[in-house]
Amino acid sequence: MPDAADSPRPRFSVNPVAVIVVCAVGLTILGLISLFSASAYFKEGPYFYLGKQLVGVVLAIGLGWIASRVNLDYLRRYVWIIGGVSLLLLVAVLVPHLGVSVKGSRRWLGFGPLRLQVSEFAKLAMVFCLAHYVAINQTKIEDLKRGYLYPLGIIGIFSALVLKEPDFGTAALILIVGLTLLFLAGARWRFILPTVFLALVVFGVAMAHNANRLQRFVAFLDVEGNKQGGTYQLYQSEAAFAAGGTSGVGLGNGRQQHNFLPEANNDFIAAVIGEELGLRATLVVVLLFTTMFVAGLVHLRRAPNLFQFLLATGCLLLICLQAIVNLGVVTGLFPTKGMSLPFISAGLSNLLLMGLLLGILANTQRRWSRPALTMAGGEFNETAQQSFSTAC
Repeated sequence: MPDAADSPRPRFSVNPVAVIVVCAVGLTILGLISLFSASAYFKEGPYFYLGKQLVGVVLAIGLGWIASRVNLDYLRRYVWIIGGVSLLLLVAVLVPHLGVSVKGSRRWLGFGPLRLQVSEFAKLAMVFCLAHYVAINQTKIEDLKRGYLYPLGIIGIFSALVLKEPDFGTAALILIVGLTLLFLAGARWRFILPTVFLALVVFGVAMAHNANRLQRFVAFLDVEGNKQGGTYQLYQSEAAFAAGGTSGVGLGNGRQQHNFLPEANNDFIAAVIGEELGLRATLVVVLLFTTMFVAGLVHLRRAPNLFQFLLATGCLLLICLQAIVNLGVVTGLFPTKGMSLPFISAGLSNLLLMGLLLGILANTQRRWSRPALTMAGGEFNETAQQSFSTAC
């Protein structure tokens, strides 16, 4: 009879993408509860926004399921068509009477009662195009022209059109995600650092020629002194966190949704969570996003080829970096910038994008659990493998 010590021990493994999905579900439920409370005193009533968000969640689940089943290698055949259509839509929103203008920005296309923010989907299109190009040119990644300037052009054209809307935050997010993917693919620091410097100059010049955003940035340097002007929203957000303390004032008992805090149901919904549910709930939100990121890193270590690695990395970054920016804005770490908190903020376009991103991650989980197949133009080169191992 074999010794018990020699018998094989049962192995327990956790599906990292399942962890990401569970965290997303938790954030979505918290978002629905907070949205209902945040919109309680809106003239449309809380059920109006809750109903719209529930419809968005259902549509996001449907898109996510489709994205989880599609053949990514087959979809690569149409990558430039997808990218081209995305660019055309980014141009379309800039056309008067075609794009919908809200508060001086043209970011939406209207379809009856629906508005879609094109730049949300352009972020994913950029990641898809960049991952495809770098994967088929990975042996030239250290070459300035083919390995860096051409893919930088892909990033730049998407970012420039979004900046034209203007949407500084999304344009910066596209640039950061794109440069991060190039770095992980093996691009040289001597190429990336001058690009970052040039980008800062471009954003600075663009801000200097936009009086509203320049005033907002200058006001951010003195929140208290500008609390009745440029930093009113941020000041009210910080007041909400202060009022909530550790345990919060209770659901429905917050004062910020009484027309004190603009965009309480959207960009600044984290302040409503902080006031009504307290620091504990806010830290839970941070913990859930952190868990998603760590689980994503574990998942990326199993990538069979560079294209799918970059695609999955881009999806993970679009979720987590957007959360970092939103939470940084509502807590006063960053200047005020309209950017949704993933899975929580009200907004159809961002919900649909999150569904697509989760669907793609689930798709890669299904594919990577099978024996890897060698694909032409898809294997890691030595430089990319070293960057990948360092990052993870």
